[in-house]
Amino acid sequence: MTALLAGLAALAAVALAVGSVVLGPREVVDALLGVEGAPTFIVTGLRLPRLALAAVVGAALGLAGALLQSVVRNPLASPDIVGLTGGASAAAVLALSAGLVGRAVDAAALAGALAAAVAVFALSGRGVTGTRFVVVGVAIAFLANGVLGYALTRASLTEAQSAFFWLVGSVGTAPWGDVLRVGAVLALAALVLVVARRPLGALALDDDSARSIGARPVATRVGAILVSSVLAAVAVAVAGPIAFVAFVSGPIARRLRGRGPALVTAALVGAVVVVGADLVAQHLVPGSLEPPAGLVTGALGAPFLIWLLVRGERRKEAPA
Repeated sequence: MTALLAGLAALAAVALAVGSVVLGPREVVDALLGVEGAPTFIVTGLRLPRLALAAVVGAALGLAGALLQSVVRNPLASPDIVGLTGGASAAAVLALSAGLVGRAVDAAALAGALAAAVAVFALSGRGVTGTRFVVVGVAIAFLANGVLGYALTRASLTEAQSAFFWLVGSVGTAPWGDVLRVGAVLALAALVLVVARRPLGALALDDDSARSIGARPVATRVGAILVSSVLAAVAVAVAGPIAFVAFVSGPIARRLRGRGPALVTAALVGAVVVVGADLVAQHLVPGSLEPPAGLVTGALGAPFLIWLLVRGERRKEAPA
């Protein structure tokens, strides 16, 4: 975790200093302290909100993915694979096409994610675990993609162009209001998970063993999936569906931490991934044509998914 914090701090320093105008360390510090004559607008008006939004969105997606993978007991069970992000995206684009902005889009994204979660609950059967949950979630994701396509066909050309850019996922436009909304939801979710740490810990056992010590595994699992849905929905509402962040954060965190859910580590991994991807996106293409961060995370996440699937097949084929 120390290495992740150090890496995040290093990325933050680069994000605040490097851009169309390159600043020295002293200039960045002076701007943060509000020293007269310092480039305050560049640092605190442009770069700091973007950095903060990337960090909180990444942390929210990382926590959402690791939590879902942990309680469902499947490394493929992340919000962007099982339809939660797709439901949030479809509902948010419908809201944007209707001319809604701000909290109305947040509410639509939350409703879409919760609707997808309820559909997965209803169709995956008792227990809400394993491969069935993932397969049902993938089907819901395809359904959400169809709704999304319909919404785009009904939108005007200008609305469709805006929606397409938003759908790739970007933190380029970062008002402090968005940062505060995602940060508040992230803090509330963290508080809920701290309070529920014992029931969540019991999910490491099989359901019968968990019940024998007084836990309610199905209810705990459903509550955790709802928390994951809310985190994913809020992140998607403000930054779009930044691909694969929720998916890769949990496995990376478990490799860094060892056994266990590693939720805090996954949140840090998500923050590092999005901040790093946004930095790469800002400087990937010379000139004013800046690709969104979701393009970078998608390019990195797709090979990771293939590797995870191949590794799983090799484990199945390995002799006992």
